[in-house]
Amino acid sequence: MVQIQAYMGELTGKRQFRRVLLKLSGEALREPGSADNISPPIVESIAAQIKQAHQTGLEIALVVGGGNFWRGVSASNRGMERATADYMGMLATVMNSLAVQSMLEAMDVPTRVQSAIEMKNVAEPFIRRVAMRHLELGRVVIFAAGTGNPFFSTDTTAALRASEIGADCVFKATKVDGIYDSDPAKNPDAVRYDSVSFHDCLTRQLKVMDATAFSLCMENNMPIVVFSMNEEDNIRRALVGEDIGTVVNANGTV
Repeated sequence: MVQIQAYMGELTGKRQFRRVLLKLSGEALREPGSADNISPPIVESIAAQIKQAHQTGLEIALVVGGGNFWRGVSASNRGMERATADYMGMLATVMNSLAVQSMLEAMDVPTRVQSAIEMKNVAEPFIRRVAMRHLELGRVVIFAAGTGNPFFSTDTTAALRASEIGADCVFKATKVDGIYDSDPAKNPDAVRYDSVSFHDCLTRQLKVMDATAFSLCMENNMPIVVFSMNEEDNIRRALVGEDIGTVVNANGTV
């Protein structure tokens, strides 16, 4: 099946995936300038794009950050004990995950939230084989509460869960349209890469994910696609394999 998909990808010019993990930041669910932590119209737009990609037969897992509610690192910098601050951040990811689940199921997309911190009244516990079975049955799976441990980011959660479920790729939705050789907000002459290798990311000190997450992807040869979610329909386009964003992989090829 994977070989057939790869061959079809050559014919259509699209990347081909069977199972993917989409990483969204918590801030992505908040409307800029709004006092609301979660914007229902934005969540609806995200869910609609995921639904369209899901309808192609793609198996989709998600990790959603919690930064629209709480950032553990920021709180610890203001004097809060770091582990406690991180646990609070994990709970914020659960709220976001439930919001995305609710919108997806309103669109008739079967969805399960699995939490790394047990809270059986609102989410399933994370069990790897159960998560994989959900995906095989056509359900979207949202991994909440991070890894269940403090000191790890949701980027690390995405890299870890993608490796555990045998995903073909991690998609990281960001504010920029890929990876640049310098900060495009500060340098108007910054050059965007279409593709780059893990090794070059390290040697050029390109910021893709935090160090732990990036190391996990590199060690497990897990490709990463970094793309902008601010452009209309980009989440769907990325998931179905259109050539957008920057691809990070072992050999630096698209």
